[in-house]
Amino acid sequence: MTGIFRTNNPLNTFLLLVYGIFIKFFWLLHPRIPVVHKSYGFLFNDFLKAIAPFFNPFPRIYFLIAFLLIFLQAVTFNQVMVSRRMMQKPNFLPAMSYLLITSFFPEWNVLSAPLIINTIFIWVWASMSNLNSSRHVKGTLYNVGIAIGLASFLYLPAVAFALFVILSLIITRPPKVAEWLITFLGIATPWYFLAVYLFLTNKLYSFHFSGLGLPQPSFNFSYNEWIGIGVIVFMILAGALYVRLFMNKQILQVRKNWGQMALYFAIAIATPFIIMGHSIGYWMLALVPASAFIACAFYYPQKRWIPFVMQWLMLGFAVYMQYFKK
Repeated sequence: MTGIFRTNNPLNTFLLLVYGIFIKFFWLLHPRIPVVHKSYGFLFNDFLKAIAPFFNPFPRIYFLIAFLLIFLQAVTFNQVMVSRRMMQKPNFLPAMSYLLITSFFPEWNVLSAPLIINTIFIWVWASMSNLNSSRHVKGTLYNVGIAIGLASFLYLPAVAFALFVILSLIITRPPKVAEWLITFLGIATPWYFLAVYLFLTNKLYSFHFSGLGLPQPSFNFSYNEWIGIGVIVFMILAGALYVRLFMNKQILQVRKNWGQMALYFAIAIATPFIIMGHSIGYWMLALVPASAFIACAFYYPQKRWIPFVMQWLMLGFAVYMQYFKK
């Protein structure tokens, strides 16, 4: 499959859909019903409570929504990477990588707050990576701030991505305090209107934040989960090495974009440490930037059999976790 998706054939979008259906078909047969969780934001939990009476009798609807989100995220992220010229030639490997690694565990195929937020953060990264070409920098930063603020309604730890915006500005532009303040103003805007609504409805003092905290890290992963995580980490490191090796052949803006991608990944990895409780599902946020580096591990090796074998090994692991793991 790596040979097919190395090209920029328009037919690959359809092949991606077929590929995604194939590697995720098990979850269609055995869908999971999402549950309210204290680590999720109030908006997502209220949304689940509202749709539960209608969707719970038909749990496959949840998976179809999740699959549609994952597929659209894969295609959109791939298009942004191509437009930013992140790799030597246009290809569909980032989308393929995202579909592949999200098939490893059931928690990554359930409708969840991190899954929805991935859509928002793909747009945030796309906006920040194109900021120097924007004619309305302050307007873009304000919109990015609003997006992060709204994302925190779904998943409160998403506010940590304010750090991504600030550090991205430091990487790509001369420091300007006014731009930082505009970003924070955008983040605060949704919360301001929420506070006004709660005040007018006499619910201000009954509202409480949930999910944030600094719990003792505990990773009670199974043996199979550690193997899957290890495979993903290995591929990320391999891809990062290739990015580093080919960095000198890329223009300055592309180098900055890869710096933002690494920053995106680092913050997404750290975010679960500021919530109450731990689950492998919280690392869904890190899979978008991870797929960019894994795509490089598939694209750059001169010996084509290496990515071919790695892709089929990863696909085999996904199939094992779905059909044979007890």
